[in-house]
Amino acid sequence: MKTNHLFSSTVLIIGLVAITLGACKKEKDAHVPPDVVFKTGANYLSADGTVAKNDTFTVGIVATKTEDDLKSYNVSYAYDGASGTTTFYNYYMQASEYTGYSKDVDIITRNQAGSERWVFSIVDRDGNITQKTLNLTVQ
Repeated sequence: MKTNHLFSSTVLIIGLVAITLGACKKEKDAHVPPDVVFKTGANYLSADGTVAKNDTFTVGIVATKTEDDLKSYNVSYAYDGASGTTTFYNYYMQASEYTGYSKDVDIITRNQAGSERWVFSIVDRDGNITQKTLNLTVQ
């Protein structure tokens, strides 16, 4: 009789452990990318548009941590519909910038007509990327 009671207790404990472990499913990581916005106002270019050849303008971004610390900021460009981009500016965050980052970049357009695509990317420590793009027609 003792053997049956011990066997029943063991089965009950194993069953409770299995139910408990099954109910403790790990929540799926949402992978929330950083929040990034262009600075706006009279001194900033913050939307697609037409600009002059050899024109100088400022683009500013404000990036805010959403889930993971901010890691890096990159500005790249592509001319005349090219699919690949070339790095213009690359920066790795300092500890004081892990939760928020603000940067202005001065850009000079080429001295020839065409199109320019400027890509502004913020990456967090989990590898989530937020990109903002400006498409310019240079005349």
